[in-house]
Amino acid sequence: MKKLVVLAVALFTFSLMNAQFSLGAKAGVNLASWNISEDDEDDMLKNRIAYHVGVVAEISLSDKFSVQPELLYSSVGAKMEFMEMEADLITDYLSIPIMVKYYAVEGLGIEVGPQIGFPLSATAKAEGEEDDFKDELESIDFGLGFGASYKLEMGVFFNARYVLGMTNIMKEVDDDEYIKNNVFQFSVGYMFL
Repeated sequence: MKKLVVLAVALFTFSLMNAQFSLGAKAGVNLASWNISEDDEDDMLKNRIAYHVGVVAEISLSDKFSVQPELLYSSVGAKMEFMEMEADLITDYLSIPIMVKYYAVEGLGIEVGPQIGFPLSATAKAEGEEDDFKDELESIDFGLGFGASYKLEMGVFFNARYVLGMTNIMKEVDDDEYIKNNVFQFSVGYMFL
């Protein structure tokens, strides 16, 4: 078993040494909301328009496959409407998606992969009042992203992705309840190398 692990690490390291490496930046719009277990409260939640910005690397493993790790500042959350009141629930994360990309045709990539997020801040804003609820968030958020991207020869690329929250983001909820992040991301970026 130990020899098999050493062989797998050696093959992976060798493939990375022979891989092409690109580095770039991206920014875009988030269309975020929460998926919650309470059906009656789910009707009160609306999408929140926010943003993301960060750096991206692409490691080409072959003509068709690559791995794309990213480091993003991503503002997500939700809007909540209750009677005449509207609240803006803002949660900002340091997100690390690691996407596996398959290039179906030249420039067009289909991607899927895990994302891990670390909360940076959490604020509820309503009627001129602000309340910090970062201490109520779990320290890690896991999600699964899937989408598509198109890269031009000059290095400019466009990306559409959906990140499905897989874990509960709040600490103090019952076992059968949950609140999960869900976000559509639309990005534009540029690969420098």
